Amino acid sequence: MIDIQYSAEVRAAKDAGQPIVALESTIITHGMPFPQNIEVAAQVEQDIRDAGAIPATMAVIKGKLHVGLEADELNALGQAQGVAKLSRADMAACMATGGTGATTVAATMIAAHYAGIEVFATGGIGGVHQGAETTFDISADLHELAQSPVTVVAAGAKAILDLAKTLEVLETLGVPVIAYGQDEFPAFWSAKSPYAAPLRMDSAEDIATAHATRRALGLPGGQLVANPIPTADQIPTEELAPIIASAQADADAHRISGKGVTPYLLQRIYEQTEGRSLTANIALVRNNARLAAGIARALSDRTD
Repeated sequence: MIDIQYSAEVRAAKDAGQPIVALESTIITHGMPFPQNIEVAAQVEQDIRDAGAIPATMAVIKGKLHVGLEADELNALGQAQGVAKLSRADMAACMATGGTGATTVAATMIAAHYAGIEVFATGGIGGVHQGAETTFDISADLHELAQSPVTVVAAGAKAILDLAKTLEVLETLGVPVIAYGQDEFPAFWSAKSPYAAPLRMDSAEDIATAHATRRALGLPGGQLVANPIPTADQIPTEELAPIIASAQADADAHRISGKGVTPYLLQRIYEQTEGRSLTANIALVRNNARLAAGIARALSDRTD
């Protein structure tokens, strides 16, 4: 058995049977500079509390799996240097060697399932990268969705990805993709994309029922809830498309590949939108946290 270090708040919530929402920690260590990263992380946690659930930010600190971070731990993680970015392949190795790492979508799903938490809020999942037919660059997040029984609330997949291929892989893996309140699959910074969502649900209660039904059927894996960014906060697809294309061309010209692609593209898009992409990112993460709290509450209210 793995010894979990629960925060006092999460421990009390588990003892009381309160709804809990998992959060990743790469947004803290790799997504924003200090102190903005701490401020946003704290705000997202508070959004979950205000919506009637308890936040559990995941991280590995000095080899120990933390489910929920105390304020001083969150602050220290936000300033730490050389923090690993953990996924399924390296999470156990980091713990075994006493390392410190922030959890991606895949690693957060693993941690949440191990801790008995069924709902997770993030920004956007990883997926199939442009040119994957030759590079085979596909995020481990997709396979994790097919394995760990956690409902993941995200604003779709990151718009820099090949959304059509991402949806195709999710279908092949048997992952339910549920658009919340609309028929289109959202594209992260944009509320809509040219792609239809396979499924649509309009309430947290229906999403919770679908999660519970999959559990009752013994189906492996979780479900992806694609929650569109509020239209007031979005950058429309038609505005973003040429910016993304330009950033991708720059990456190709500089021979950026592998794990370096995503941070490079996000930085170029940030520069070309004069910071609007980060503002939208914060808005969508907060929006996802609120919906995830509603789903967690609905699951908690069920008697099955």
